[in-house]
Amino acid sequence: MNQSQDESARGSSTGPWEREALSRLATAALAEQRRSRRWGILFKSLALLYAFTLLFLFLNVEPLIGREESAAPHAALVDIDGVIMRGSDADADRVATGMRRAFEDPNTRAVILRVNSPGGSPVQSGMIYREIKRLREKHPDIPVYAVAGDVMASGAYYIAAAADEIYVDPASIVGSIGVIFGGFGFDEAIERLGIERRVYTSGENKALLDPFLPEDEAQVAHMRGLIDEVHQQFMDAVREGRGDRLNGDEEELFSGLVWTGTGAIERGLADDIGSTGQVAREVVGVDNIREFTARRPFFERLTERMGAGIASGLSEHIAPGFR
Repeated sequence: MNQSQDESARGSSTGPWEREALSRLATAALAEQRRSRRWGILFKSLALLYAFTLLFLFLNVEPLIGREESAAPHAALVDIDGVIMRGSDADADRVATGMRRAFEDPNTRAVILRVNSPGGSPVQSGMIYREIKRLREKHPDIPVYAVAGDVMASGAYYIAAAADEIYVDPASIVGSIGVIFGGFGFDEAIERLGIERRVYTSGENKALLDPFLPEDEAQVAHMRGLIDEVHQQFMDAVREGRGDRLNGDEEELFSGLVWTGTGAIERGLADDIGSTGQVAREVVGVDNIREFTARRPFFERLTERMGAGIASGLSEHIAPGFR
C-alpha cells in the first residue's frame, strides 16, 4: 500500500462520533475562555472600585449630600494648613467659607482655628484676618481660638492675631512678623559671558528690579517703601489683636524672628499651652469637636496626590542616592 492509500485509510477510519467529540471539546474550550474573561473583567472592576474607595477615604472627601447641623453643642474646627496662597488648602475664600459655616451653625459654642502654616501671601492672610474680625463682630457670643501646630509663622500668625486667644505647643515655631521680597542679580554674570541684555519697555520702571540689569537706587527705595507699608499693616494687626498682652521690645517682636511656643507666651504673642482637644474641653467646655473646613474638589486633590506619588516613585528609581 502506498502513502496516499495509507492516509486515505486513516481518514476513513475517523467516524462521526469522533468528529462530534472534537466539536464538543472545542465548544467547551471556547466557553471556558469566555467564562475566564468574564471573571477577569469582574475581578479587575472590583479591584478598581476598591482602589477608588480607598482614595476616597484617604482624601477625607466631604459627604456629597452636604453637611447636616449637629444637634449637640460643639466647638467648630477650621483648618489653616500649608502655604497661604490662592488655590491652596489655605486659600482665603476656602477658609472664609469654612468660617462662615462654623459661625452660622446654631450649636457652635466657639470656633477653633487649627493653624499649621509657615505663612504665604499677605493679601490672602489679610483677607482671612478681616473676615474673622467681621464674623466676630456679627456673632459676639462666639469666641475664636487659634491653636498652633508645628508652625504658626508670618501670614499664619497674621491670621491668628484676629483670634481672642492663641494656644501653642511648647515646641511650636511662632512669629516671623515681617515681610520679605527676594531676587537675584545676574548683571555681572552675563557681562562675563558676553551676553547682551535686550529689554524694550513703554515705561521707565516697567522692568522693575530686572535681575539682569544693575540695581537702580530709586527702584530699590520704592520697593523698600512698599515692603515697609505691608509690614506696617502686619504690625497694626498684631497690635490690635494682642493689645497690652504684648510683652517685650517691639523692635525685636516685629523684626522677623521666630520663637518656640514657650518663648511666644513669654513675649505675649501667645496665651497658653494647649491642643485642639484641650481648648475644646477646658476652655470652651464641650467634648464635641465638629469640622467645618472647606475642602478642595475631590478630583483636584486626587490628581495632586497622584502627581506627587508619581514624582516620588520616579525620584526613588532615578536618583536613589540623592535623598
